[in-house]
Amino acid sequence: MDFYTVFWREMRVFQRTWWKFLASRLVSPVLYLTAFGWGLGRNIRTDSGSYLDFVVPGIIALSAMTTSFNATGNGVNMSRLYYNTLEEYLIAPISPASLVLGKVLAGTVRGLISSLVILVLGILFGARLAVTGWFFAVTGTTCFLFAALGVVAGMTINSHEDMANFSTFIILPMAFFCGTFFRAENLPGIVAGVVSILPLTHTSYALRLLAAAGTIPVASALVLASYAATFFAAAVWTVRRVC
Repeated sequence: MDFYTVFWREMRVFQRTWWKFLASRLVSPVLYLTAFGWGLGRNIRTDSGSYLDFVVPGIIALSAMTTSFNATGNGVNMSRLYYNTLEEYLIAPISPASLVLGKVLAGTVRGLISSLVILVLGILFGARLAVTGWFFAVTGTTCFLFAALGVVAGMTINSHEDMANFSTFIILPMAFFCGTFFRAENLPGIVAGVVSILPLTHTSYALRLLAAAGTIPVASALVLASYAATFFAAAVWTVRRVC
């Protein structure tokens, strides 16, 4: 239960700053929802219905990725390099796995909150979505894997500027190419092949299928679970290396 101490501290910090979190982390998804979903979504039709119904699951996937990654990545990087507060955890009698799990779960909660806000806004804007337990399971797994990736980045990148570069070259391309605003298979052959192995592509596909038909794509769920396990193991390894 050592991880709960880390998780509890992160949630106490979040409790005091939740309004700043929502204001800073949800601006882009809300703008996407307004521009692409509301502005275009009511006038464009897709095979499964309106474009609004199509794009809302993609924006939820996008929000889950960016919020969870930034919540852990920037926090770990800043505490390691500038505030030196990470040392408090490293010298405490808790295992690297407990430290990582506490941080990742806190990032997952933040990602789920932001995704829930987008889901509610999408429904208020008129999106028709079949929301089931599997929908939240896929979203939570996405939040978990990108929060774990954030820990890996925060522990290995040695400047805040390079953290921004990592987001520019890794996170930003996934935000636009992984099926969030259009079908990833519409990309040129080799690009579509690369994009098809990225985790956000499977999140967008799974959430879109769940929202339309309530059916869970087993292959995509397994891919996301594999990414989550791999990134978590990598995060534990990076922390253990520092210890």
